[in-house]
Amino acid sequence: MEPFAQTINAAKKYLVSSTLEQVDWNAELVRGDLGEAVQHLKRESGKGQLAGGVTLPLALTELGLIDEYKFVVHPRLAGHGPTLFAGLSKHVDLKLVSRLEFGSGAVAIGYEVSSTGRPVYAALRELILDWLAIWPRCERVPSGL
Repeated sequence: MEPFAQTINAAKKYLVSSTLEQVDWNAELVRGDLGEAVQHLKRESGKGQLAGGVTLPLALTELGLIDEYKFVVHPRLAGHGPTLFAGLSKHVDLKLVSRLEFGSGAVAIGYEVSSTGRPVYAALRELILDWLAIWPRCERVPSGL
């Protein structure tokens, strides 16, 4: 068995579903309040949890429960399929923390949720306004320096 297969088979999995009654493949069914369940898992495991699909990452983003996003962009335009984060109610500012290019042309990109809690454009606007406020008091630098 391949090392990846061994790792994924051994890993504990949590499946969020409102319709399934039972799960297999070393999985546990998550029921009830999604926010409470995920917060409990984050405290309990001490390790990162991965979320996949389309609806679960959207729900977790709305609840503010994702600390880091990892995307793999493949060099193919499909032109159809579900849209990730369609319907998100608010912007989430991210900070690039990792990037890895593969020989296939795919790129893995990691982002953390911005710790400022403010949209980047708001911080930039404040910086520009501060700079404009002191600009008239600045001495002119001779050209040619």
